[in-house]
Amino acid sequence: MERRTIGAAALEVGAVGLGCMPMSWAYSASRQQGDESLRTLHTALDRGSSLLDTADMYGPFTNELLVGRVLKERRPEAFVSTKCGLLVGEQHIVANGRPGYVKRACDASLRRLQTDVIDLYQLHRADPEVPVEETWGAMAELVTAGKVRALGLCAVGARSGRRSGAHLHDGTIRQLERVQQVFPVSAVQAELSVWSPEALDGLLPWCEARDVGFLAAMPLGNGFLTGTLTPGEGFEPEDVRARHPRFTAEMMAANQPIVAGLRRIARRIGEETGAEVTPAQVALAWVLAQGRHVVPVPGAKRERWAAENAGAAGLRLSARDLAEVAELPPAQGSWD
Repeated sequence: MERRTIGAAALEVGAVGLGCMPMSWAYSASRQQGDESLRTLHTALDRGSSLLDTADMYGPFTNELLVGRVLKERRPEAFVSTKCGLLVGEQHIVANGRPGYVKRACDASLRRLQTDVIDLYQLHRADPEVPVEETWGAMAELVTAGKVRALGLCAVGARSGRRSGAHLHDGTIRQLERVQQVFPVSAVQAELSVWSPEALDGLLPWCEARDVGFLAAMPLGNGFLTGTLTPGEGFEPEDVRARHPRFTAEMMAANQPIVAGLRRIARRIGEETGAEVTPAQVALAWVLAQGRHVVPVPGAKRERWAAENAGAAGLRLSARDLAEVAELPPAQGSWD
């Protein structure tokens, strides 16, 4: 697989990563099977998807434990990305950015992941009660201590801005400007996909201008852009899409033209090359085409999807393909 670099430190990863969250958190619980997840992780590494993205809150904790079982065997092949800063309660999630907590959280993640060092340690969310510079300073000390190689920040405050029409990532950019004064940011993780391209306006150019890597979260639109979801089929109660306005039967039906467009492009590429190409691969190839510093991190909990996603790294969209994607109708429905 093609390799891409993250940040000024030029940390190398496979062009397509693997989001591990669906294996343990937020999606259909009945389909979360440990043995299958382990096979999925191994398949991703076999195909060159070296970036494994997890977080201590996924599960909570169980996702890191799962990833750790694979890292114990294949650590040299993996680029480990995990996150801190969010605590999960019975019915709520709260931020904790206190320096002492951040350091304890890192040590706990290292134990669960069965590794001596985390390649990319990301701040999941800033704590509104703690200056972000203090949290970031504690994370920087982890780099000095040799426990972490590089630091990243997850985008914040984007969704509320969609209602007002404000630049969605202004809050994230302000945070980035602040923490950059403390210690270099190596990567930013934010949503970017064919049906959610807002990061192209502001945030992605900010990263490119500063040689900061961009990890594209939800590049397949929570599964919608794969074309495998049926409007009205419904989701299990604990699945985040069960309460998501874009995943009502009405909105899924309204947004089918986006999937149809991706499927049309995939079919044409397949006819021209003789290879089997899927709408998901076209969606990922579009993300890859947004810049050499962009690494999509699609979530997957099945071997089949991990292999298919990795295959997108070898797909190059033509000017015609990209123009067709640009002409697809914008997604309908609120994101909040």
